[in-house]
Amino acid sequence: MVDIQSIKQKFGIIGNDEMLNRAIDTARQVAPTDLTVLISGESGVGKEAFPQIIHSLSARKHGSYIAVNCGAIPEGTIDSELFGHEKGSFTGAHEARKGYFEVANNGTIFLDEVAELPVSTQVRLLRVLESGEFMRVGSSKVIKTDVRVVAATNVDIPEAIKKGKFRQDLFYRLNTVPIIIPPLRERKEDIYMLFRKFSSDFAAKYHMPILQLDQEARRMLEDFRWDGNIRQLKNITEQISIIEKDRMITPDTLRRYLPRAGAPNLPVLYSGDEKSGIEFTERELLYKVLFEMRRDISELKRILSEVIDENQHPSENLQKSQKKFLSDFDEDQLFEADHTFEISTNRHKKAEQEDYEGAEILEESLSLTKREEDLIRKALEKHHGKRKAAAEELGISERTLYRKIKEYNI
Repeated sequence: MVDIQSIKQKFGIIGNDEMLNRAIDTARQVAPTDLTVLISGESGVGKEAFPQIIHSLSARKHGSYIAVNCGAIPEGTIDSELFGHEKGSFTGAHEARKGYFEVANNGTIFLDEVAELPVSTQVRLLRVLESGEFMRVGSSKVIKTDVRVVAATNVDIPEAIKKGKFRQDLFYRLNTVPIIIPPLRERKEDIYMLFRKFSSDFAAKYHMPILQLDQEARRMLEDFRWDGNIRQLKNITEQISIIEKDRMITPDTLRRYLPRAGAPNLPVLYSGDEKSGIEFTERELLYKVLFEMRRDISELKRILSEVIDENQHPSENLQKSQKKFLSDFDEDQLFEADHTFEISTNRHKKAEQEDYEGAEILEESLSLTKREEDLIRKALEKHHGKRKAAAEELGISERTLYRKIKEYNI
């Protein structure tokens, strides 16, 4: 049996990560069989190399190998591409055509981004996997095929099943042997090795010296999150190779090419929802609105405090206004909600929070607190300590009044 190192050299796989070696070893062991394989991993991790490994080490290596990007074929033509069509079966079908499953008979077909297949096509694919039979579009004739299927996806298929976008029975049929390719951020030891390989290739391609990294730049490279994985690392290496004249790369140079360079490989919040970007925008807007509300409330407190200072015995109208204010607005509840929201949002927008810290006006807050305590004392004195009557006079609930009494130690 071919060893793992020979496979890496043949297919240009760089790295010594344990999970990567395990994935290669699984592909090597499953290759002589006809079992269906599902390769999972993020975009850019190099999934396309593994079906080629499986095909080259199988008994089908002399047969056809066809790679199909399911996400790149329009929904209206995917059935025709995979299973063929008869002449006149649809507009533009001027002649009969064989599909990939017919052409790849006795060979291997690689279905990349298989989760992008329409549900109707998934039904056809399931039949091929179970019985080796299919029909061309516009035909009632059953055609037999003997094809090894290797599929790949960067989608969380169990989640797609819950949303009704992928058939559960097809998933179990494809997932006979799962192979998981680790993302680049989980292969830190391989990042510098890949960078050296790419910089060497580009140096030869563009006839220039090989790039070098100092220790800090290497550490920055290894700590970066690499959401685009190997593809992103290769693209950035090529950019630096072409643009930079100084071949010794420092952290300052590297920062110019790393998107969000201030965000190292740290845990991030992920909603698992395609609308997460919209939700985050709404959170930002709500955050700003809360601070605007705090400004307005502080101004109201200041005005109310001035009015009460000018009139130590408020008129009946002023008392009604004060009661309405206390009834409609429970400052503790808003400030508690605001504070809770501020802590949650701070994980995402700490820098923005600092721009708004000046919005708090503590003097007015303390002033209103004193006036509130005075009003509560006067209401209790007026009603001879009867809390229910005092609460009605103030326009607040008896429970809120009881909490305020404890708070102010009245």
